[in-house]
Amino acid sequence: MVWICLKADKPLWIGLLGGLILVCYGIVATFQNANFGRVYAAYGGIFIVLVLLWGWTVDGFVPDKYDLIGAAIALIGAGIIIYMPRT
Repeated sequence: MVWICLKADKPLWIGLLGGLILVCYGIVATFQNANFGRVYAAYGGIFIVLVLLWGWTVDGFVPDKYDLIGAAIALIGAGIIIYMPRT
């Protein structure tokens, strides 16, 4: 939403709302019980997928097979970081 405000000449309130959402996104991770680095790694994988979905639904950007493969790899990596047993 910040990007849309700055690049597509949309109203300031859209950019401010986007900034607030980004701040909340950063704060939510601090409430998790898992290791901080692992939580952010998982959020990163999810963020990649959400960005592609946003671009597809809002901006009309159609992800190609490499976008989808990359997003799948990111989610698999996030799953490995979060769910693999530690010794």
